[in-house]
Amino acid sequence: MVTTLRFAKGHGTLNDFVLLPPDDDAPDLDAREVTFLCDRRSGIGADGLIRVVPIALAPEEIRDDSGEAQWFMDYRNHDGSIAEMCGNGTRVFAKYLVDHHLVSGSEFDIATRAGVKRVLTVGDGFSTDLGPWRLTRPAEAAERGMDSVVQVVGAPVPLPALSLDLGNPHTVVALPQDVDLGGLDLSAAPHIDPHPEHGSNVEFVRAVEPGQVSMRVHERGAGETRSCGTGAAAAAIATWWWAGQPLDQLAWNVDVPGGRLGVRIDGDRVWLSGPAALVAEGTVTLPPRP
Repeated sequence: MVTTLRFAKGHGTLNDFVLLPPDDDAPDLDAREVTFLCDRRSGIGADGLIRVVPIALAPEEIRDDSGEAQWFMDYRNHDGSIAEMCGNGTRVFAKYLVDHHLVSGSEFDIATRAGVKRVLTVGDGFSTDLGPWRLTRPAEAAERGMDSVVQVVGAPVPLPALSLDLGNPHTVVALPQDVDLGGLDLSAAPHIDPHPEHGSNVEFVRAVEPGQVSMRVHERGAGETRSCGTGAAAAAIATWWWAGQPLDQLAWNVDVPGGRLGVRIDGDRVWLSGPAALVAEGTVTLPPRP
């Protein structure tokens, strides 16, 4: 049986996604099919895949906690694994909803596996309330200023790191001055000790000046990407936390290989802002199932 799907392609600061429009008859994709669509040689090419799902067709646990959200962002990593959410993905998802007239107004909610996210239309794109953040091991972090170490090719020794939860897991490394951010080899997943049970995104951060950092990221299930929205938020929060949580440094610019993102720390919540673009629409035929 031949299965042909409609798709759109979009990105937020070059963190790119295949989007599958609402379609009652579309099959639920398995990991092999997600990987095919995201493959940059044999498929469309993307860091991840997003299904645009009417809330009525979302899983029961999502519907029960959806509030006023009318759409569920069903996000899959490049390798087909299911992820809680994606910060840059929320903006691309919002761009799709707005451009296809599926929402009205400049402020709306979307449902994710990490809860409902409020999205605002802003001058340079969209701003998303990513929700609560927390330190994964706060007692150890308070005592030592870190809670784990990360080994990566390009650094001579394991580097101290801080673990955060933004609805998905992050491990942030502040690079010492003698380690070059651009010289790190992120072609393989960095080794984290202790190893997070469900894996982790790993952010390598270079402080530029108060309120500004540069970052590279290795994303769980995808490898190095040009940008990571929740990773940018984690990088800003960790740098702010290490600096003593100054009240005059709640707004941050985070420079990633794909551009610049804005992060605003709002108590125990965090907002992410930046551009989003849709670059193509079309149809694609899936390979036959075994």
